[in-house]
Amino acid sequence: MNVKHATAPALQVRAPARLHMGFIDLDGSLGRRFGSVGLTLDGLHTTVRIRPSDTLQVTGHDAERAWRYATEISARFDLPPSRIELAEAIPSHSGLGSGTQLAVAVGMALSRLYGLELGSREVAGLLDRGARSGIGIGSFDGGGFIVDGGRGALDAPPPIVAQMHFPAAWRMVLIFDHACRGLHGAAEKEAFRVLPPYATGLADRLSRLVLMRALPALAEQDIDMFGAAINELQHCVGDYFAPAQGGRYTSRMVSEIAGCLNGLGAACTGQSSWGPTGFALAASEAEAQRMVTAVTERFGQPDGLELKICAARNEGAQWTVPAD
Repeated sequence: MNVKHATAPALQVRAPARLHMGFIDLDGSLGRRFGSVGLTLDGLHTTVRIRPSDTLQVTGHDAERAWRYATEISARFDLPPSRIELAEAIPSHSGLGSGTQLAVAVGMALSRLYGLELGSREVAGLLDRGARSGIGIGSFDGGGFIVDGGRGALDAPPPIVAQMHFPAAWRMVLIFDHACRGLHGAAEKEAFRVLPPYATGLADRLSRLVLMRALPALAEQDIDMFGAAINELQHCVGDYFAPAQGGRYTSRMVSEIAGCLNGLGAACTGQSSWGPTGFALAASEAEAQRMVTAVTERFGQPDGLELKICAARNEGAQWTVPAD
């Protein structure tokens, strides 16, 4: 047996949340299915601390799921036991990629601690993450605005085909409805099974929209053109998924707030993945603050509602050695 030894006394990784802004091609008529568009967020993370131990121990947020991931990787590579602490977590079932970031963070932490030299895409595949989207993996690796190439013939997560710096001044206003949960697990799989194919020509239209509007607008920091492209993508994808989630938005409250933010001048609004989290794009921190103030004055503080201003993160996961 090849006994593996720890390469450090302890490690910490902070994996960033992401917005999933929509799918490009759910038909796969050209041989690749899905194709995702998304953005890495700053200020929302899953933080994993790991160190060698006499027995496998997992504590903190979502410990049961993290235990499964740690057990699977440890057993597959015959690793010594570790103590894993989940110090903070992206809200689960909120459309921000909590499951993939947790899996990749735990798997990559074990890989680094014991010198396995696994890549994040490999870890995601081993833990059955990234089945439809590679946005979370791209966020973990490099951050920024991301487009993946969809799922092809290989049994592997979708490859990243575009990864661009997001303007530092721009801000996302996130709209949380903590009383609501997006589709996940068996319900999500069933929704993908029963929903019909995209309408003829829609995948062509969305592909052109991303390649010839969203990405060039981002390169030129043209927030109006970029916002218009994301709005159109959101409208098309939201209408497609409406039968499964009760409308373009999973949460009625998020839908109302997004509509208000649109009226306040947001460059675009939408829902991340199955939601319920919504988003609105503002040109600056001051503009985002103005929008939040206006929404609060109009709606007050209904149960479950939270607004959070986030910058994009143009870097991937952060690795450090914890002090304690």
